[in-house]
Amino acid sequence: MAGLNVSIAFFFLVVGGCQALRWLSKRFLSPGAYGYLARELAGSLQLCTSGLELRMLMEIGPWGGGFGPDVALTLLFLLFAVHGASFDGASANPTVSLQEFLLLESNLAATAAKLLAQGGGMGMGWAATKLYWSWELTHFHLIQNLIASECSSSIHTALHHAAFVEGTSSFLFHLVLLKLRQSHPMYRVPALAATVTFLTYTAGPFTGAFFNPALATVATFHCSGSSFWDYVQVYWLGPLAGMLAALLLYQGNIPRLFQKNLLYSQKSKYKIPKARVAAHTEGDETQWKRKREKSNSEPCA
Repeated sequence: MAGLNVSIAFFFLVVGGCQALRWLSKRFLSPGAYGYLARELAGSLQLCTSGLELRMLMEIGPWGGGFGPDVALTLLFLLFAVHGASFDGASANPTVSLQEFLLLESNLAATAAKLLAQGGGMGMGWAATKLYWSWELTHFHLIQNLIASECSSSIHTALHHAAFVEGTSSFLFHLVLLKLRQSHPMYRVPALAATVTFLTYTAGPFTGAFFNPALATVATFHCSGSSFWDYVQVYWLGPLAGMLAALLLYQGNIPRLFQKNLLYSQKSKYKIPKARVAAHTEGDETQWKRKREKSNSEPCA
């Protein structure tokens, strides 16, 4: 278990370093530069480095370390809970940033800046993790370095099925995210961590369960066994289609493209209780009767 302890220490180091980067950026950068660039870069760096280390444990741990998938899934839940609590509003996921753009919560320039920062953070995270693995601090890293040049594709099923799996995972993730985005972090963070853990457990054997185009690009696009276009279909188009389907189902429309609700009828925001309507009707009738009696009682000229 010594190798597992080293990985856990690495997770703490990554979260602490990225938290320090967020603190320094917030102090010395403008709110716009921090929110659109530094925050997303730090979140993507944190997600990529910890995600790659955890994926290595999930692949090598069962036969190289003697621990089962329950250990890796527990670490996954705890890591995503920490990510949700420490990201400070960053998504570190291109489909989430595009969703915010389609919801009119972010303009085109801000969205482009977020996407660039996410790509840069993922690239930095990949380079930092490769450097860390090259030190071979544990036998896990030694094995990882031996098999790194011969890595195979994470797509272990038919191409159309793999795209469907990634799209469905993205659909469920974004549906939960939309439902909980206004909730208190105390409830939102563990719910999203549990969702990611469940999706990884169910979809992992088929595609690796990335449902994050940036993370999938740095983690698996360089591996042999599938073409670049295969990877694009599964890890870019699949999650994008899942996000659009979740947004359309939840909102009934896509605000950036059109305002008309395509799925749900427009209902009045304010409802008048039936008792109040009945009382109002009875009052009108009583008032009308009094006026009629008064007009009948007046003497004729």
